[in-house]
Parts: sequence; C-alpha cells; structure tokens
Amino acid sequence: MMKPSTPSSNKRNRSARRVALTGLLAALALIFSYVEVLVPFNAGVPGIKLGLANLVPLIILYRMDAGYAFAANLIRVFLAGLLFSGMFAALYSLAGSITSFAVMYLLKKTGKFSVIGVSTAGGVFHNIGQLCVAILAVSGPQLIHYLPVLIISGMIAGIIVGIGAAVLLDRLPAKLFRE
Repeated sequence: MMKPSTPSSNKRNRSARRVALTGLLAALALIFSYVEVLVPFNAGVPGIKLGLANLVPLIILYRMDAGYAFAANLIRVFLAGLLFSGMFAALYSLAGSITSFAVMYLLKKTGKFSVIGVSTAGGVFHNIGQLCVAILAVSGPQLIHYLPVLIISGMIAGIIVGIGAAVLLDRLPAKLFRE
C-alpha cells in the first residue's frame, strides 16, 4: 500500500526532478560542445565558433530559472574543458560563460529583449569575457585589436543561437519544464 504524499515529499520530488532535468540538459550541452569539436570550422580568426552548447542554458533560463541554467552551463564548461580542450581553454570558456550568462540574465530580467536579443548580447559578451582573460593572461592590451572581429562574430553566433532557441522554446512542451 502506498503512503499518501505529503507537501514536503512533493517538494522533494519536484526538486529532484529539476536537478535530474538540469543534469540531462547539461549532458546535452556537453554533446553540443563535442559536436563543435568534431566539425571543422575556420572563420579565419582563432577561437571563433558558433556556440551551439549555449542553446541549452538559454532555454533553461527561459523555462526553469537562472540557478539551474547557470549550474548546467558550469557543468558543461568544466566537463568540456576536461574532455576536449584542456583546463587553460576551459578558463577562457569559463570567463566567457560567466560574463555572457550575467548579461543574458540581466537582459532577460528586464523583459525588454527577445530571446534573440538576449542571445546576441550573450554571444558578444562571451567573446569580451574571453578577450579580457587573454589580455590578462597572455599578452597584454595589444589583443584589443581583435575586439571588432569578436563583436561581429559574437553577434552573428548569438543571432543564430537565438533563432534556434526561439524555435525550440516554441516547440518544446512547457510541461517538460514544469514542476
């Protein structure tokens, strides 16, 4: 015979479900990172890529909440660094991810930007965060000449990822993310 559920057990079940869903989505983001490692892409400037893995935290940000999105993003950055690129590259990715996420969170919170606008800003600030680490860690301020190229590439990648996120947000069932 089953015991009747109590409010506290329902809350634990919802919390466990959200944590499990966040883990699954972090794994999906890791797969997207791996796909980007496998697919050769040369934009003429080192380090430029589409950022498919950013689809996942963006969708979580819109469907669940910022804490889960941030956690999934950090898990993906650390695991991708360990598995695919090394810890030094993971530090660049971490700086870009934290900067990008902070900007996306703040812009989404205002309610004045579309998911494409939020993603575009995220793409630009991801590159700015990485450039700041590169300036501090590698060679100093002479790297600032990459800034225009990084802003443009961040905008293009952000728009593409934002369009993908907008399409997925329209098509993914909302009940998937409900408690």
